[in-house]
Amino acid sequence: MRVLIIGSGGREHALAWKVAQSPRVDKIYCAPGNAGMASLGECAAVKATDIPGLLAFARDKGIDLTIVGPESPLIAGIVDEFHAAGLRIFGPTRAAAATEGSKVFAKQLMAKYGIPTAEFEVFDNPDEAARCIERRCHPNGECPIVVKADGEAAGKGVFMCRTKDEALRAVRTIMVEKAFGASGDRLVIEERLEGQEASLMAVTDGKAVVPMTPVQDYKRAYDGDQGPNTGGMGCYSPVPAVTDEIYRYALENMVKPTIDAMQAEGRPYTGVLYTGIILTEEGPKVLEFNCRFGDPETQVAVPLLETDLIEIIEASLDGSLDALEIKCYNGSAVCVVLASGGYPGKYETGKLVAGLDEASSLDGVTVFHAGTKLDDDRVVTSGGRVLGVTGLGDSFRSAVGTAYSAVGRIRFGDMHYRRDIGARVAQKT
Repeated sequence: MRVLIIGSGGREHALAWKVAQSPRVDKIYCAPGNAGMASLGECAAVKATDIPGLLAFARDKGIDLTIVGPESPLIAGIVDEFHAAGLRIFGPTRAAAATEGSKVFAKQLMAKYGIPTAEFEVFDNPDEAARCIERRCHPNGECPIVVKADGEAAGKGVFMCRTKDEALRAVRTIMVEKAFGASGDRLVIEERLEGQEASLMAVTDGKAVVPMTPVQDYKRAYDGDQGPNTGGMGCYSPVPAVTDEIYRYALENMVKPTIDAMQAEGRPYTGVLYTGIILTEEGPKVLEFNCRFGDPETQVAVPLLETDLIEIIEASLDGSLDALEIKCYNGSAVCVVLASGGYPGKYETGKLVAGLDEASSLDGVTVFHAGTKLDDDRVVTSGGRVLGVTGLGDSFRSAVGTAYSAVGRIRFGDMHYRRDIGARVAQKT
């Protein structure tokens, strides 16, 4: 089998790493890939958003299966284009990817089908949105709400507000200043929920749902959950706060009903449904949906996956997931993201990365590349999140120790990382 993996981040490296372990795979292609993925397959200089280019590449190379990593090509309809060309591809269609492509659609779907989520309102006019904020805020200026741009915004379109001024500023940024272009033509204002968050990634064939281990990530840039939001500075799996009871509840009341709802809406969903949940005092509720594997969540979920990923994907595409049981290793995984100095703001690239072989040689360690590229035979930085260092262990304590032991062997200019990834669970296990 010839497999094409679309994307260039840590998520895609983790997928390529797992796919390479399948005895059914002869050749892996990555578009555009990164320095780590280049050691597993052949990288092609085709952007993940260049759907015509990717289609032509898949045809030229005789690709048997394409796996899409990032959301942008899914939202843009790459699956529809490949289907029309008779090519096998894993991911939701454009209509189904609206679960992530439109927050308005996702919220209205949940409201219609009784899926637990935060109370919300939708606006297409900034003045009306401002009046809603005035109405919702306390006289003292406190305003615990969330303002979300409707469309795709590279993870930057969600504003967690505490005051009226913050909320009004968010509306201006989205709808008046058009910071996210047409993605800000509509927005969602919803109540701000409090509680621990977790990510549930499940593979589906449109009817059956097969979940992976839950993951909890760290969004803030600095220790102690301080600083600006990022794409994710690390994560761990499984999640002790997501008990077996909560896990079953989430699957039965959130994940499965969403797949059934999409079927009822004429938007059958095949691929990965990523459900972000929050554990409130009233019970678990859905924060958001993503139409693909998470990043960096995949970097801990996939190493804990015992079942052949190709077998899972093929069952999804063939509609036979109900006959498949995913098996996971009995252990813990922790991923620490190594970022460029200044991320998520401005940062420099082209920094030489050293210590990769030494780190990767440690037992239980896998180093996943994200923002890297090859400069001749040297690995240099090329993005904000550079590497994801994953450690496995029998306990969280050992997994954390393994991950940070490897981190200590890697060096590049202005390297930044959080030193508290997994600390809250390592203390208890």
